[in-house]
Amino acid sequence: MGISEKMWEGISRVIRMDAKLESLANSVKDQQSRIEDLTGRIIRLETALEIALSVRVDKPAPKKISKSK
Repeated sequence: MGISEKMWEGISRVIRMDAKLESLANSVKDQQSRIEDLTGRIIRLETALEIALSVRVDKPAPKKISKSK
């Protein structure tokens, strides 16, 4: 292999790596968007759970009426 062939192979390798990096960057961007969406959904679920639990705790338990014999 001559020097020019080695240089051409190196340049073409760099070009292929650049295309792969761009594809990877797009994938990472999509994943980040999904993670942010899931984070928002979890926050809403936690809030709903805390509200439900606080309503349940604040409400006094009904008194049981026992029958006397």
